[in-house]
Amino acid sequence: MTQPPADPARGSQEGAYAEAGVSIEAADKAIELMKGWVEKARRPEMIGGLGGFAGLFDASALTRYRRPLLATSTDGVGTKVAIAQAMDVHDTIGFDLVGMVVDDLVVCGAEPLFMTDYIATGRVVPERIAAIVKGIAEACVVAGCALVGGETAEHPGLLGPDEYDVAGATTGVVEADDLLGPARVRPGDAVLAMEASGLHSNGYSLVRHVLLNTAKWDLGRDVPELGRTLGEELLEPTRIYAKACLDLAARTGTHAMSHITGGGLAANLERVMPAELSATIERGTWVPQPVFDVVRRVGGVAQEDLEATLNCGVGMVALTPPDDIDTAIEVLAGHGIRAWVAGEVRRDDTHGGRVLMTGQHPGW
Repeated sequence: MTQPPADPARGSQEGAYAEAGVSIEAADKAIELMKGWVEKARRPEMIGGLGGFAGLFDASALTRYRRPLLATSTDGVGTKVAIAQAMDVHDTIGFDLVGMVVDDLVVCGAEPLFMTDYIATGRVVPERIAAIVKGIAEACVVAGCALVGGETAEHPGLLGPDEYDVAGATTGVVEADDLLGPARVRPGDAVLAMEASGLHSNGYSLVRHVLLNTAKWDLGRDVPELGRTLGEELLEPTRIYAKACLDLAARTGTHAMSHITGGGLAANLERVMPAELSATIERGTWVPQPVFDVVRRVGGVAQEDLEATLNCGVGMVALTPPDDIDTAIEVLAGHGIRAWVAGEVRRDDTHGGRVLMTGQHPGW
């Protein structure tokens, strides 16, 4: 994204490069198109703009912390990009990218400060690259972090002309005394589930295999259970929980949080469970969005395989003292996020560190 503008003096080089399938002119046009969107994703600490070799962020902002801990996370979007490419819709995939990285930071209580992105493509189509960056920038605004830089790389021969992949990295900060995690979790904590917006950005290899490859459904197919086309459902952007979860941590005694991504609900919650405790989650406390049941029924996917791959309707979990639950649900509702108590943490010498799923989803 921060490639320098073309140098008129290198015209012959550009001609040779163009013959190899790389267009410097297209890259320059992409940068011009994306500048306005990147400008919207600023924080006061961001220094400079596009065109430098590195993004700059004024670290003097950290002096207000007694003992600042820096947190960092990196991720991609996975095979959901194949849906965006097939639909020729590229301005939502950025929400999936940002959601994957910033909400991994938030689980420890860290505020995301800034982000960089990387876009690799077989051919730079300026309008397409600008649309991708538009989504990333808009998602950064939702998350409260700055988009300080990035890179667009053209790789003809490695990727097809209309193929691309995206990745990103983010850095955040948390006061050491406010660090969330397993050490804080206590018996009796409620498992507070936060509703997902849909599939988010995990398990698309399974979903594509079941619905597109095996069932031979078309992305333009109207699916009555979904109330829209299959493609529209599969492109539903990942919900970003960053601001809501930071508010939750500030206004309640929440002990830990878990971002429900690849591996599903139980496996991700186990990552923040201390060895001497277990958690029980009651499936009967919620009905997953229809897309999960569609995948289950059409593909004949066993429930344990579904739960080990998809979020099944829960995008984030907080382990919160029961006395704070009413406040927690109210805080999250204020951010437009529905939340409910899905289970409880207990002392368990037999299943320590485990998450046990019980019951059945209504209607399944």
